[in-house]
Amino acid sequence: MTEKDPKWDEEVEKYTNVLRKFAASTNYTLNPDEKYLRLIVEGLLMNKKKFGYASCPCRVADGKRELDADIICPCVYRDPDLEEYGRCLCGLYVNEEYTSGRKGQGGIPDRRKYQKMERK
Repeated sequence: MTEKDPKWDEEVEKYTNVLRKFAASTNYTLNPDEKYLRLIVEGLLMNKKKFGYASCPCRVADGKRELDADIICPCVYRDPDLEEYGRCLCGLYVNEEYTSGRKGQGGIPDRRKYQKMERK
């Protein structure tokens, strides 16, 4: 299945609906920008296919679940980011302060501690 395959659109839509229900259960919503939302959902699905888990598409995953546990969506940084900025780092989850324009319009610092990566 590729991004050009009609089944891909179905998969993206299905996963988006799952994420919407989950977001609602945590009193958040998904980003209201549908084009942006699709990019993030596609990134999550691609990471899920590549690694076997939906790691945050805005961070570099190691590919080892135990090393990436903190960035599996929803990442452990989501709630503190939403509280402080109105959205998570990748902008998938947002709250009312974001949708009203009171928070989250600027950049968000990544709370994750970086690991030194070697060039290949």
